[in-house]
Amino acid sequence: QVQLVESGGGLVQPGGSLRLSCAASGRIISILTWGWHRQAPGKQRDLVATITSNGVTSYADSVKGRFTISRDSAKNTVYLSMNSLKPEDTTVYYCYAKVRTPTGVGQYWGQGTQVTVSS
Repeated sequence: QVQLVESGGGLVQPGGSLRLSCAASGRIISILTWGWHRQAPGKQRDLVATITSNGVTSYADSVKGRFTISRDSAKNTVYLSMNSLKPEDTTVYYCYAKVRTPTGVGQYWGQGTQVTVSS
């Protein structure tokens, strides 16, 4: 019903920057909340950042001051700008959206995009 497609991952050196994007498509009335999570192999999926429909943002302590979440409501797209990247930021990043559709409110995930921080 709703699909999330991520892009922008890749390999970057420590201290570098990347910008992730996630575009939503389908039977969307409105997107209530966007989020980015990350999950290393064998570990739980951790919240990185969220942004509400009112533009209120929140961040994990580990990324505060380095990562910025933003959205383009007209394009149903969310972004994660990542600066001062560290090797410990290496993992798969997942986009999340809480979406109002004609049939109700649902939660959706993207397929994940790999971010590797290495020299």
